[in-house]
Amino acid sequence: MLYAFCEATVPKITVITRKAYGGAYCVMSSKHIGGDVNYVYPTGEIAVMGPEGAVNILHKGKLSEEKRAEVVDDYRNTFASPFIKLPELGYVDEIIYPKETRIKLIQALELTQNKSKTNSSEKTREYSTVSYKV
Repeated sequence: MLYAFCEATVPKITVITRKAYGGAYCVMSSKHIGGDVNYVYPTGEIAVMGPEGAVNILHKGKLSEEKRAEVVDDYRNTFASPFIKLPELGYVDEIIYPKETRIKLIQALELTQNKSKTNSSEKTREYSTVSYKV
């Protein structure tokens, strides 16, 4: 089923509203599997795992509650925040506010209305299999 989703030729548009962690993020129309347009709200978090889980694994109960809360906040701000180079890295196209969602989705649908996809068996792909006709 994942293969079919990745190879689908329909527009793939994503709005990350809260938490996008690990493998679930990757397979839910991320840029990594060919998502066309990805937006994220300022409240969105994209990371390998949640801040609480990461701190639990890295520090294994060695921190006081106060220090743990501080480290969790630091992890969230350093690794999970949408403002830390996610657009620069190509993970998302734009950070948007909720009130902009409708217009951004309309624009994304207009952008992808003539989407065409090349045969995935071609060996010449470099970065993307999606092209847009003007």
